[in-house]
Amino acid sequence: MRYKYHSRRAAKRLASKSRRNFIITLIIIAILIYSTITWVLPSFIGGLGFIKNIVSPPKKTVIRSSENANLAPPVLNIPYEATYSARINIAGFSTPDTKVKLYLDDEDKQTIDVLSDGSFTFEDISLSLGTNNIYGTTLDNENKQSLPSKTIKLIYDNEKPILSINEPEDNKKIQGGDKKVKISGTIEPGAKVYINSAQIIVGKEGNFSTDQPVNDGDNDIIIKAVDIALNSTEIQRRVNYAP
Repeated sequence: MRYKYHSRRAAKRLASKSRRNFIITLIIIAILIYSTITWVLPSFIGGLGFIKNIVSPPKKTVIRSSENANLAPPVLNIPYEATYSARINIAGFSTPDTKVKLYLDDEDKQTIDVLSDGSFTFEDISLSLGTNNIYGTTLDNENKQSLPSKTIKLIYDNEKPILSINEPEDNKKIQGGDKKVKISGTIEPGAKVYINSAQIIVGKEGNFSTDQPVNDGDNDIIIKAVDIALNSTEIQRRVNYAP
């Protein structure tokens, strides 16, 4: 019985020692793996890269710029915000003896020389219906461009404004009373209205109303509407006044 007892104790000690050795082994393996990932492997990869750079040096990247930030952009002169013409001239100023490139809606339209006094003129530039975004750049003798100029938004509109006259009707007859006739109507917002060449006030929604003096007999009244693109529409009314 005593022999069996000692055998069991020895077996337990052996098992406990085996488990301890196994745990220690696992810890050592984990430390080795961690050290390899953290220090050894990066150093090895870095060494390979260093050797590769010695054998085959990387090519230097040369950054080429097509811009000259010190070159002043041109100043375009378009003294109106809308036009009824499909083709226009665009004048301006820039650095003397350079070139100016014109862009319309980011499309390169034309390049011309700047005169010795700094002036230039683009001729016969075609526009698209609606809003045209126009800007330019200055080019030096190496064809490097300046920063873009201020963008000008130009509206091309070739449609006549719609003018509606509520009163008076044509050939209206007036007898006695004040020698006046009421003229009222509507026009598209933003347009101007002239009565016999005199401008009258137009409301924000395009409504207008005014009294027009008349003379004895027949009076021809011309109502003219002009939009921001200078398209115009005329309507004539005849009014007869009898005292």
